[in-house]
Amino acid sequence: MYDKGQAQKLQQQTIEWLAVAIAKDNKKYSSENIEGLRDVLRFHEYRYYVQTDPLIGDTEYDNLYKLLEAFEKESPVIITADSPTQRVGNGLVSIFLKVQHLVPMLSLANSYNEEDLLDWDRKAKELSGQPEIEYCVEPKFDGASVSVIYDNDQLFRSATRGDGVVGDDITQNTRQIRSVPLTAKFSSYGIEQIEIRGEVLINKSNFKKYNDRLIEEGIPPFANPRNAAAGSLRMKDSAAVGKRNLEAFLYHISYIIGTDNRQPTTHSGMLEMLWDLGFRSPKKEMLVVKGIDKVIAHIEAFESQRDGLPYEIDGMVVKVNDLQLQERLGMTSHHPRWAIAFKFKARQATSKLLGVGFQIGRTGAVTPVAKIAAVQVSGVTVTSISIHNEEYIKEKNLMLGDTILIERSGDVIPQIVKSFEELRDGTETAIKFPTHCPVCADLLFKPEGEAVWRCININCAAQVVERIIHFVSKDAMDIKSFGDANVRKFFELKLLKDIPGIYRLDYEAIGKLEGFGKKSLENLKAAITSSKTQPLHRLIYGLGIRYVGENTAKTLANVVGHLLQFSDYTEEQLQEAEDVGTKVAGSIYKFFHDAENLHMLEELERLGISLKNQKKQVAENDSLAGQTFLFTGTLSQLKRSEAEERVEKNGGKIVSGVSSKLNYLIVGDDAGSKLEKAKKIQTIKIITEDDFIKMLPA
Repeated sequence: MYDKGQAQKLQQQTIEWLAVAIAKDNKKYSSENIEGLRDVLRFHEYRYYVQTDPLIGDTEYDNLYKLLEAFEKESPVIITADSPTQRVGNGLVSIFLKVQHLVPMLSLANSYNEEDLLDWDRKAKELSGQPEIEYCVEPKFDGASVSVIYDNDQLFRSATRGDGVVGDDITQNTRQIRSVPLTAKFSSYGIEQIEIRGEVLINKSNFKKYNDRLIEEGIPPFANPRNAAAGSLRMKDSAAVGKRNLEAFLYHISYIIGTDNRQPTTHSGMLEMLWDLGFRSPKKEMLVVKGIDKVIAHIEAFESQRDGLPYEIDGMVVKVNDLQLQERLGMTSHHPRWAIAFKFKARQATSKLLGVGFQIGRTGAVTPVAKIAAVQVSGVTVTSISIHNEEYIKEKNLMLGDTILIERSGDVIPQIVKSFEELRDGTETAIKFPTHCPVCADLLFKPEGEAVWRCININCAAQVVERIIHFVSKDAMDIKSFGDANVRKFFELKLLKDIPGIYRLDYEAIGKLEGFGKKSLENLKAAITSSKTQPLHRLIYGLGIRYVGENTAKTLANVVGHLLQFSDYTEEQLQEAEDVGTKVAGSIYKFFHDAENLHMLEELERLGISLKNQKKQVAENDSLAGQTFLFTGTLSQLKRSEAEERVEKNGGKIVSGVSSKLNYLIVGDDAGSKLEKAKKIQTIKIITEDDFIKMLPA
């Protein structure tokens, strides 16, 4: 889409606009200039969402986006429909209108083996009269099918597949998908109107994060990324859709109105055209070959790479590459004759629900685990499946002895899709949820508004073990050689009883255990010692505070210079941290106001673990030395964490509340009670964000 010269020019313009964003000097810019800023933002959206190769950081992008918002707010007349700020709509969609596709969305004929493909190729050659046909082979994406219409270069409408003739209008939700351009220069190909088919999906990584969040909140997770994508497209709050990190692969042009013949003449050429216009087409994934033998060889090779892909596919699609030949081959009432889908081995299988056990997690959550008759699903033997919570069991209407359908999507944990009620013979029995913890026997408790039962005894052995496993894990303190199995073994042998015990291990006793030679013992000791210097955000994440994931841990690490300072914070103060809402703040407050937790942190510090944010301890200069600062309200130019970091980098100190020790209160929009309190203390200087930025060195 962008050649080297264009990319270099836009990158230079990025630097210039970032300077404007910092200076906030928008007086000399007209609507013509602002279109240049929009081009810069479009360029970086393309690099991030289509090429997955960003050239600037998230903060820099946010600064440019906010600058454009400010320009458009000041002069609404300059707002254009394709502006990057116009993706998110206002309000909720009350109903999805029915719209007709320009061309019916037909299904593809399916094939499951080499013989099916050979037979399809034979028929295509007989109908075309050609001895050999050129094919384009591409992945069959496992998502939600959509059609997108562009009219005069502008995104006009998007719809679900529906019944193939009529679908639901999801235009506003599709606008939230940043790999779908709001405008594209189809006119450069002589195209006035075009309808494109594609698939909306969630990649495996984002799907796992989203499901983990649902499980933590006691909500049944989605069975697979396809269901999650389809459900997202039908959400009534389009702003919420934008937070789901959807992607769109657009792979087929079904309808064109054009003024001349500048369009490509092959399917692969069309995919390249879409790519060049800024779409995430399968240009990189497709392969053009002559003859069905090469198609079969490519499909076999691609299937072996399936689990390594970042997104789900359930097969490959083979299409006649020549568009004129496609026209000649035509279609039946059900499917085109010029394309066929090859389906990979099933990810689903049936099994028998034999029993249910109940596991206790690190937050006390009780998770029922189904024991099933061993069954092979996509090369993996499955014998147990999490069934999440009591509500999930009721929703799926599961009973012991049921015949069940299970599904495994790539590297995603297997899920029960449904039970076959029609196969019950009367021997099935209800699943009884326990009233007491199966480990410590304490009474279980279900908080109001949640679906998860919990053991609230924090000294429950099961919780202790899970907390230690989480603490040593890769994303937390990353203590290599200290995985799940070793934690359980050491705990069972009473060599380890809590998190501080990690740093008091009896290596002599461990050395006597089977499998622990001199080298492995040295590696374990070195990994534990190394973990003492991990950055503060890893320690925070490793503590396993409920609702505090990796990103929130990083935010919290930038709030304080020493972790124990959180014991002085109120819930209101915690909510001032970025992305910390009422529920998260309540959980953090509870953790840091628990005497046992504070004792544990003090013990960890005595054992050599750093509770300091080392990044915040080193001042780049002393221009703010000896001065104390506090921020209130919403800042427009800097994120709260970024502003506080700037204070400490220049020798200043952040305090947690308004008092006579405070020198400067920096006031943003919607300032709260801190401002009123500060007005009563004459020694406090109340300044704006602009005043604060002027205090910083150039």
